[in-house]
Amino acid sequence: MCKKFTVIGLTDGRKPFFPPEVLEAIAAASVFSGGRRHHEIVEHLLPLGAQWIEITVPLEAVFEQYAAHREVVVFASGDPLFYGFAGTLRRRLPEAEIKVYPAPNSLQMLAHRMCLPYEQMRCVSLTGRPWDAFDKALITGEILIGALTDRHKTPSMIASRMLEYGYDNYRMTVGESLGNEAEERVRSLSLAEASETEFAFPNCLILERLRGNPRPFGIPESEFELLDGRAKMITKMPIRLLTLQALELRRRHSFWDIGFCTGSVSIEARLQFPDLQITAFEVREAGRQLMEANSRRFGAPGINAVIGDFMTAGLDSLPAPDAVFIGGHGGRLKEMLRRIDEVLLPGGAIVFNSVSPESKAQFEEGIEALGRHITGRTHVAIDDFNPIDILRAE
Repeated sequence: MCKKFTVIGLTDGRKPFFPPEVLEAIAAASVFSGGRRHHEIVEHLLPLGAQWIEITVPLEAVFEQYAAHREVVVFASGDPLFYGFAGTLRRRLPEAEIKVYPAPNSLQMLAHRMCLPYEQMRCVSLTGRPWDAFDKALITGEILIGALTDRHKTPSMIASRMLEYGYDNYRMTVGESLGNEAEERVRSLSLAEASETEFAFPNCLILERLRGNPRPFGIPESEFELLDGRAKMITKMPIRLLTLQALELRRRHSFWDIGFCTGSVSIEARLQFPDLQITAFEVREAGRQLMEANSRRFGAPGINAVIGDFMTAGLDSLPAPDAVFIGGHGGRLKEMLRRIDEVLLPGGAIVFNSVSPESKAQFEEGIEALGRHITGRTHVAIDDFNPIDILRAE
């Protein structure tokens, strides 16, 4: 059955105003859908005997109910094509006919309340979504960041997380119940103030950058917190940058750093390639504290640190890699290569920094046994340290 959806945007106002075309669509319909809050707002406009399909998660049950009807009128928040339900309909029912009547989205309304030109604003949604897009906006130093929140990722939690990673260079304005004549509230606060404040839901926020934040490139190893203060237990800065170059991370999506120790390679990658999903493995429990301390020191949130033996770790739930750096192998390099080979995506690359002829030979033999090829070799000597061979296999 061909589906037709009319999707009508709402603000949080209890007295919605609709143009005649929308009122006609409501009057002619018999099946409606939306959240509980939407029903409270429009209930008085629905025809007698109207059926309401409440939108709740998981959405499978909602779409099963939609399947029984040819036409459905859906009420959604703000602009339904801005992180909204119309986008969900397009993805799930690409053949359906969809007509959208938008209202201002909450970030637009908040910018209007602030009299803030927002053409430069980077908009992200944290509504049931991970931190990835928000973290990227912080790392790249966006001038304005608009964020949609949920009941878990609240303005106070967001402010606390920003302070935790050193992003104290923003001021936060929070809009609560925007459009609701009786309950709307707009407050502008420092991040310290916001971290200790409770806000009514629904809400959204805009961050205004007060000053630039350092985004280092090529971090000196002396600035990292080290494992037991041992300077030899970190990939030296020039080697680190050459390693990232060999991995060609600008065209990658998921990067695994095996044997991260201080986290220097993962942190450098996170700061320079914030689109990457980064999973870092370390067998030593001390690596957990080192990664936490160093990622906070350099403003690199979002690195997934996995503590334990890589050879026995569960990998199925992790994003499969298309780039892998082997920083430590515990004498089991060939076995590790076989395990990596099982999950590496087509076209992926493995990079290994060899510090001895023996480890170089093991890597070459292990790669050959997998039917892969060495496609890059760089021989480097830094100061008085032993020469290193940076090997890339694809």
